[in-house]
Amino acid sequence: MPDTQIDMDQLSGALSRETVKKNVAAIHISGKLTLLQRKLSNVLLLNAYDALTSAATHTIDARTLAMMVGYNSNDFDTLRASLRALAETVAEWDMLDEQGRQEWGVSSLLSFAKLKSGICEYAYSPALAQKLYDPKIYALINVQIQRNFSSGHGLALYENCYRFVRTGSTGWWALDVFRKLMGVDSSDYYSSFKHLNAKIIKPAVSEVNKSSDILIEPEFRKKGRTVTDIRFLIKGNPQKAMFEIDDSDGVRNLPVYRKMRKQGVSDRLARQWIAEHGEDYVQKKLDYVSGQGGVKSTVGYLTAALREDFQVPEQEATLEPSPKAIEAARLRDVEKAKEDVAYASRAAERVERSRKLAIVEELVSRRNPTQRDADKRLFMAGLDNDLDREHFRTQGWRSGLNATAIFDFWQELEPEAFA
Repeated sequence: MPDTQIDMDQLSGALSRETVKKNVAAIHISGKLTLLQRKLSNVLLLNAYDALTSAATHTIDARTLAMMVGYNSNDFDTLRASLRALAETVAEWDMLDEQGRQEWGVSSLLSFAKLKSGICEYAYSPALAQKLYDPKIYALINVQIQRNFSSGHGLALYENCYRFVRTGSTGWWALDVFRKLMGVDSSDYYSSFKHLNAKIIKPAVSEVNKSSDILIEPEFRKKGRTVTDIRFLIKGNPQKAMFEIDDSDGVRNLPVYRKMRKQGVSDRLARQWIAEHGEDYVQKKLDYVSGQGGVKSTVGYLTAALREDFQVPEQEATLEPSPKAIEAARLRDVEKAKEDVAYASRAAERVERSRKLAIVEELVSRRNPTQRDADKRLFMAGLDNDLDREHFRTQGWRSGLNATAIFDFWQELEPEAFA
């Protein structure tokens, strides 16, 4: 079970990027993966991407990997099981090459993986690595957005739709192809369109629309009375900005962050500086730059001030401060200490809440569709006002308004869940 989250700005190299290119072939292979296995696949690809074709193997700290995906950092049994699932998953592609010739290929998703001395080492087959690294048609899978998903089917549909966002439609897929993409092609239950639509299509579409930066709408093609094909119309989510905000650490609420943004510092750079140097240090350098006249590039000057630790020249000694001034300074220090304690408390609460929400996500992913529907109905029945019910109806198990009730609900179902 997960216990924390990794701040993307604290990572380096390929992992500092929030998006990773996924080739059509890669997106079409992993329908049967669970939600966490699918997330693991994305993070491994993100980590390896820069050296995908130049390095035979790739490595990542196992604890970092576990926490990025949402596992408990000490839960190596689950990590081993998920790596085994990726190695046992078959990747199959059928596409045109550069000369327009049909190319079919098959490969295991990971050619090998091992855990040793706290390091995860893994590799892709050369043929699959080429497909992953040099995609002619690809999607940018946002590893921040993927955290919003609580079902593997929802994330699978998002991955398969996002690469068509520029064209506005996925094009027609035969239902057999769609079942394969969703990982339910081997289930007789989902050979019925009624069951497929009720348990897979509608819930997955709903989750994509509420949890991601795109909005999708299914359309169906029939032969007589039988539905034979499906496609999805796609457009950008007008509320996209809300999905790009990861405010778990409260950085965007800090006055120093807002001041930097007003000075033209980008969101990502502002958060990175605060993470690297701390709020007080950045505020001092911001004050220093603000006190300089004729600065043409505030961002450039502030970059230098942070890097070189520019200091305000010490002033000559002045008269001793008055008792009143000393008392005023003491009161300011007391208030600052209170603010620091309150901020630390809020930060701890946010971390704990994020930990529990990730655990709920894992618990939900283990339940079959029938159990998940029953869980939602049971929880909804326990809510005592329309506002709470409506918020849960739209946000599901990530409903912040109902967080306490959600944790109590799952604690009762799984007494050791949050231990």
